[in-house]
Amino acid sequence: MKQSRIQKLILILFLLLFIGGSLASSLTPKPAAAQVDTPTATNTATATSTATTAASLAVTAVQPNSVSNLVDTELVITGSGFADGAAIVLSGIGGLNTTFVSASLLRASLPAGAAPGSYSVTVINPNAAAATLANALTVTAPAGPTKTPAPTNTPAPTAFVRPLLVVNSYGASSAEISPGENLAFEMTIANAGQSRATNVVATFIAGNFAARDTGGVQALGIIDPGGSVRFWQPLAASRDLAGQSMGTLEVKVDYTDVNGTTYSETFALTFPVKRTASGGAAPTATPTATATATPTSGPILRPQLLVTGYEIDQEQLEPGMGFTLNLTVQNKGNADAERVTLILGGGSTTGGTVDGTPVPGGGLDGASGDFGEFAPVGASNVQTLGDLDQDNSLETSMALIVNAATEPGAYPVKVTFVYTDQRNNSYEDDQVITLLVYKRPSVEMNFYTPVFDFFVGQPGSLPLQLVNSGKSSSVFGNFSVTAEGATFENNSFFVGTLDPGGFFPLDAVIYPEVGGPLDLVLSVNYTDDFNQAQVLTKTLTINVIDAPIFEEPIEGFPEEPLPEAEPETETFGQKVWRFILGLLGLSSGVPQPAQPDFGVPGDFPVDGPIDAPVEGPVFGP
Repeated sequence: MKQSRIQKLILILFLLLFIGGSLASSLTPKPAAAQVDTPTATNTATATSTATTAASLAVTAVQPNSVSNLVDTELVITGSGFADGAAIVLSGIGGLNTTFVSASLLRASLPAGAAPGSYSVTVINPNAAAATLANALTVTAPAGPTKTPAPTNTPAPTAFVRPLLVVNSYGASSAEISPGENLAFEMTIANAGQSRATNVVATFIAGNFAARDTGGVQALGIIDPGGSVRFWQPLAASRDLAGQSMGTLEVKVDYTDVNGTTYSETFALTFPVKRTASGGAAPTATPTATATATPTSGPILRPQLLVTGYEIDQEQLEPGMGFTLNLTVQNKGNADAERVTLILGGGSTTGGTVDGTPVPGGGLDGASGDFGEFAPVGASNVQTLGDLDQDNSLETSMALIVNAATEPGAYPVKVTFVYTDQRNNSYEDDQVITLLVYKRPSVEMNFYTPVFDFFVGQPGSLPLQLVNSGKSSSVFGNFSVTAEGATFENNSFFVGTLDPGGFFPLDAVIYPEVGGPLDLVLSVNYTDDFNQAQVLTKTLTINVIDAPIFEEPIEGFPEEPLPEAEPETETFGQKVWRFILGLLGLSSGVPQPAQPDFGVPGDFPVDGPIDAPVEGPVFGP
């Protein structure tokens, strides 16, 4: 009894100690532990993400890895994760002229004159991901006396590889600028440097000329080394140019290189200003000048014709194809336009009136345009459109043909509008539209041997072939055949390059599922000149018939199955009798139902003599 009480006390003591420990642990504050756990998990996730990103882009080798850099050297960089537009940067030199080959191969040009030493190679993708291979390239000093000038040429590579934008050409829609008039300005900027210029932005600084429509800022994108970009900008000449001989237009161009370094160029472009008549003119000139003058502070009243839309009546233009060009012309100015003439390809006036002053001769020059790619058919490139009031529009069309020798590409076409206003002032508005020319492969898809009827559910062979019937080689993708209501085997194969007159066979197997005419859709895909996926298709029809079913009975056999014989019911006496027969050793089997009598073999009708004996069981008793 006393021992059981001691055991109960010990048990109660253990319970109190356990409850006390649990309360103490729950009441103990843990802010420090929480602050440690959270950043640990975050740091782990960040490290994992960084490792994954770094693993997708890597530089493994540079060939050659050691050069004596006296002339330009081509470097081959291998690795993984390279993207189109990637740049190669050498430590201490900067970005190199980089060519993307594949996701595992880049090429770069190391300029001559690099200082001897060891260089690390870094690949930077357009998404800013980078990977570096330390001490990947060693440049050794050239042997002989050429070692001395090497340090002098050390700064040259940085200047050599940077982009440098220059003005190739510029011009305006008028040979001489009249104060207060609107004009169209065009400019071509080229990259004379050795690396790509990115984020190119041209800004027109207000002064003698003010930018119209675009706000004075044009984004030109990317200009590769040796490349150029041509663009147009509507301008308005200041009335302050009156009395001056030259007007100056300032254009600021900002851009960056592949390393993100920014550059800026400012170009001052000059234009001749038309001289105005002096005060000693004849009395008749005074009212003319007064009538055409407008207040300096007021708006410039003039028409402005724009092409607000255009389309062609063909899905794609191809060499040698005729088409109709439809233009939508709208007067966006603040005055009516009279005697509007359209000149496709560019042109100008050779007489008439210019700013109200008659010019002897008169006429239009529409033959000076460029018609090497597109030429008018059925009529000239000059059309008279009549009058066009402000805020109104009209539709016009012109029949053209694509030159048979035109290569695929995007071609700008100049459109000039020559017209006058109500004061008989003459205007010329030049604009550019773009037409795309494609060159689709010429192919023939058909059977190379005759085919006959096919049966439902039975396999049949389709002897198909693709023939390049064009005049040049073409690269094709998959050549395949499909149909609704059938399944196939071996119905798609990659073709590749086909020379003119070359062919590619496709021996597919078809399993028709329904009877009647069945349309086969033959298709082959390719990539056009604008790097877009295209598909050529053709439909062939085959005939499918149902499989034959034999329903006529065989002569000599009944048409209906024989009835089964019903078993006879055995009586108790028959069972006793079979038991006695079994004791005597006689047959005591269960009686079987009687079998029908089919007669003897001679009872079957036979056509002709029988030379061989009939094998098999003989029916009858």
